[in-house]
Amino acid sequence: MIGRWSVRGRLTALYGGLFVLAGGALLAVTYLLVWQSLNGRLQPFGDSMNLRELRTASPEDVIASIRAAQVDYRDDVVESLVTRGSLALLCVALIAVAFGWLLARSALQPLHRITEAARRIAAGHGLHERIPPTGPRDEVAELAETFNAMLDRLDRAFDGQRRFVADASHEMRTPLAVKRALIEVSITRPGASADAKQLGAELLEVNARHERLIDGLLTLADSENELTERSRTSVSDIAEHVLWQSKATADQAGVDLHHDMAPCEVVGDPVLLERLVRNLVDNAIRHNHRGGWVDVDAGPGVLVVANTGPKIEPYEVEGLFRPFRRLDRVATTTGDRGLGLGLSIVRAIAAAHGATVTATPGADGGLAVTVRFAGET
Repeated sequence: MIGRWSVRGRLTALYGGLFVLAGGALLAVTYLLVWQSLNGRLQPFGDSMNLRELRTASPEDVIASIRAAQVDYRDDVVESLVTRGSLALLCVALIAVAFGWLLARSALQPLHRITEAARRIAAGHGLHERIPPTGPRDEVAELAETFNAMLDRLDRAFDGQRRFVADASHEMRTPLAVKRALIEVSITRPGASADAKQLGAELLEVNARHERLIDGLLTLADSENELTERSRTSVSDIAEHVLWQSKATADQAGVDLHHDMAPCEVVGDPVLLERLVRNLVDNAIRHNHRGGWVDVDAGPGVLVVANTGPKIEPYEVEGLFRPFRRLDRVATTTGDRGLGLGLSIVRAIAAAHGATVTATPGADGGLAVTVRFAGET
């Protein structure tokens, strides 16, 4: 029957019941203390006057002796009650606090489940998780239903956004591919003038940039979805492969590549993990200077990509992870400032794998990006 009460009713019954129990226990202890004190002092005269003195004493002396005995008797009872009553009150209070703590924890257990679910969602486990309806129809159940309804709306909104980005990107790929084919045919046909070839080359470069943008948006949309493929993957092997492929670009930019690889295995999507490492290495090479270096270190559950380069202020670091955010004042080794999606894709892929990404600017310039895979060894 109590299980059907509201949280307010249960807490009221809990606190009221504890108060009544504690008060009753304290009253019983007080009664016992007073009874013991009174029972231990049945001789009201005590040592004030013996029988021989009583026979020869005047009525005034007898009255004075009785009053003195009453005062001593009262003082002893009050002192005993205060001393032992205080100790009894302390014991009853400790017992009441202990019972209140246990009962409050039981009453607040549904709220703890809601908090844990919110913490898992905030950690990047996806908006698909819901709080199962358990217990009676009370305020906590209404809170769980409201929380689930909010998650439903957020989940639909984010899914709609991702589907729109993916669909729009797919739709734009076809006209870009047709445009590239038409430009290539125009500049390779016999009789094409030098100006037409130069214009065509510039248009191809612009078209290639748009294709990279579309590819980046698709990757960003895919990486924000829940992983459908998971396998044991060595991040160290991926990093070595990416460094080998990037050597020609680094040599052309005048940047030295260094690495220190220890075993780093995680469970995830190998394609997305390769894109994560590639984006970090490409950014480290692009945003550098001639004669600089890129250092890639891997270890148990961690990947660090550091480089030399222009000085970055600490307050600018977080903005680098936002889509289409670039530092316009920073020059690049390749002349291409990029699309501003590299680190955004890195963070999205890391979140899909339950990892965290942090960046620390170097004292003399450059940036050190650290990816930590939680729970991996």
